[in-house]
Amino acid sequence: MINKRLFEHYNIDIGKNLGIAKRCPRPFDTVLIDKMGSCYACECQSWLPQSIGNLQIKSLHEIISQSDLRKHLQSSITDGTYRYCNEHQCSYIKSNAVLHGQSDRIQHLRLAIDDSCNLRCPSCRKSLIFHKEGSAYNLGIKLADKINDWLYDYAHPIQVHIGSDGDPFASHVYRHFMDQTPERDNIKYSILTNALMLKDFAPRVPYVIRNLNELGVSIDGATKDTYEKLRLGGRWEKINENLQYISELKDKHGFRFIMHYVVQKDNYHEMEDIVMLGEKYNADRVWFSRIQDWNTWGNFSEHNIFDVQHPQHSDYRIQLDKLVKLNSKIVEEATLRQLH
Repeated sequence: MINKRLFEHYNIDIGKNLGIAKRCPRPFDTVLIDKMGSCYACECQSWLPQSIGNLQIKSLHEIISQSDLRKHLQSSITDGTYRYCNEHQCSYIKSNAVLHGQSDRIQHLRLAIDDSCNLRCPSCRKSLIFHKEGSAYNLGIKLADKINDWLYDYAHPIQVHIGSDGDPFASHVYRHFMDQTPERDNIKYSILTNALMLKDFAPRVPYVIRNLNELGVSIDGATKDTYEKLRLGGRWEKINENLQYISELKDKHGFRFIMHYVVQKDNYHEMEDIVMLGEKYNADRVWFSRIQDWNTWGNFSEHNIFDVQHPQHSDYRIQLDKLVKLNSKIVEEATLRQLH
């Protein structure tokens, strides 16, 4: 059943009709699994927050093939209402760049099964989170094994996305998953990481690295002071060493390299600089996104440079104009639309 209270929590009006002509493929071709085993038919659970099943209770095959709720959510895309989608947070709806596709097979499996990380960035968390024993670790291992069981039997092309909730190379759960993942030609990988441990651990999972489609690096500063302020626990010299390593890996394996930059009060003045850093290390794209309120800031409004009432908003607009005029080939129009 649809959980109306859940949508009220996310401020989603399920009686709306957005009248979108495009058929977003995500509820048809994507499953996201969180650290409790809850599965979602989208690439971000806050964009389409209704769970379609739980991996602790059912197999992934049962959830995908038998969930009436998944079909119900899909119907809201087919009829163009998008009534269950969070238009306040979905970056595709907000930037008027809704995806379009017709696939009815799972093509993207997104894993958010462990939030362990070697950093404590204020945009993401309030303290260091690291699981290598206990209930959270044990559940993560159980979920990883059930996911790999499904992958062993899945014969169609699929991309497995690892990261977004924690760091894949800092996490013992994700390391276990990558150690045990089946070596199949139909499986490709996308990893999002802070990259600080990449050079140390990538050689331990050569199959995954050889089959990377995309490697994303979260880096919210283009200078030592800003980077180490916002990526708490990180070292500027170490990230540059690993960015050079990624550039060399890319030349060898041919994956797409994206640098992710969350814009806020303390780093908006370095947007041009991060593009130049991306060009230096042969990045294919620099992807800018807006700061989100995950209840980790003491005062979110102080950091939300996108608020027109923010005292530095006018200066932010000046810096944004400079970024646009830079006209770099590694900055897409879609990411610029999010910044306006």
